[in-house]
Amino acid sequence: MAFQPIVDVETRRVFAHEALVRGEQGEGAGFVFDRVTENNKYSFDQTCRVTAIRDIARLDPTSHVSINFLPNAIYDPETCLARTLAAADKYNFPRENIIFEVTEHEKIENRALLRDVFSAYKAKGFRTAIDDFGEGFAGLNLLAEFQPDILKLDMKLVQGISNDKVKQSILSGIQTTANHLNVELIAEGIEDRADYLFLKTNKIKYMQGYFFAKPKLEGLPSINWD
Repeated sequence: MAFQPIVDVETRRVFAHEALVRGEQGEGAGFVFDRVTENNKYSFDQTCRVTAIRDIARLDPTSHVSINFLPNAIYDPETCLARTLAAADKYNFPRENIIFEVTEHEKIENRALLRDVFSAYKAKGFRTAIDDFGEGFAGLNLLAEFQPDILKLDMKLVQGISNDKVKQSILSGIQTTANHLNVELIAEGIEDRADYLFLKTNKIKYMQGYFFAKPKLEGLPSINWD
C-alpha cells in the first residue's frame, strides 16, 4: 500500500490517509488491477482491506484510513466484513476510523446489494464514501438511493475550478445538497494553489492531492501546507 493524506485545511491537520494499492516494486494501481480476475477479486479485495488496516495501525493509529472496495467482489456484506472486523480488532484500530469508498469507475452489477453493503457497514460503525462524485450519473443515482458519510469530488470537477464559472456553479449545487443531507465533502486532485485557495474560501474543509503530498509507498508523506 501507498498512503496519501486527506487534509483538514481549517485545522491544518491530517484527517485521513487513503490506502492506494501498489505492486511489489511500486508499480501503479493499473498494473495491479490488470491482474484482478473474477476468480481472485474477492481474495484481492479482502487482502487490500487487511493490509491497509495493518499498515495504518503501525504508521498512524490515530488517523482515519480510507479504503477503496470492489462492490462486485462482495457476495454477502456480513461475511465480507468478518475479516475487516477481525483485522481492526487484531491491530487495535478503531472501526469508526475506517472509511470505505466505492467509485463510479466500476460498473455496479447489483445496486440493491450495494445499498445493503453500505447499510451493513454503517451499522457496524464504519464510515462510507462515494468516490469520484460528479464524474457521471452513477454517483448521483447512488446518492439518491443511499446517503454516505462522505462525497469525494472528482478531480475533473475540481481542477481549474478557480477560473471556471460552470464548475463553480456545479460545486455550489453539490454543497447545498450535501449540507441538506449532512454529508461531508472532500475535494480530490488538488494540484494548483489557486484551486486550493478558491475551495478553502468557499468552505471546502477536506482536500487531497499532489499540492499537499504525493502517495508514499509503505509510509506517510510530509505535508505541504503552502
